[in-house]
Amino acid sequence: MRITKALPRHLDTDLIRGTGLTASEYITLMSLSEAPKRELRMSDLASATGLSASRTTRLVDDLQSRGFVTKVASSSDARGNVARLTPRGMAKLKSAWTVHLASVRNRFFDHIDATAIGQVADALSAVAANLEDGSSAGTVKDRFRALIRGPNEVGDDAASGG
Repeated sequence: MRITKALPRHLDTDLIRGTGLTASEYITLMSLSEAPKRELRMSDLASATGLSASRTTRLVDDLQSRGFVTKVASSSDARGNVARLTPRGMAKLKSAWTVHLASVRNRFFDHIDATAIGQVADALSAVAANLEDGSSAGTVKDRFRALIRGPNEVGDDAASGG
């Protein structure tokens, strides 16, 4: 239980100090960067980030006021809104990614023998796949690899549709 409390708290603190973004803001920008056209319906964004709908709305409104996202009415359903990552938001994500990766390395990976990293990734992927409804181990491994690759490749894949 200690690691589930301490690690996220430390990663969030490092991210805030280094970038001015909270972990929730970072995961929101990352989720948008991975989406087709770098946009998601608000309900899908809430699901992707694990935040409530109301928390997602407040967070997106704040990110919009800082120029990192835009929020527009959905073209397919005027009752809903779509959040879209702006170029400024992508630039912020790219700069935050280096801070976040350094934090993850410093707080987690640097404490694991290099030969065991693959085994740890496989084990954590299997646990996550078991915990997430409808998730496959491949999807979790892809997310893990995306973390290591960073937003350049992730965002570019999403922008090209795959």
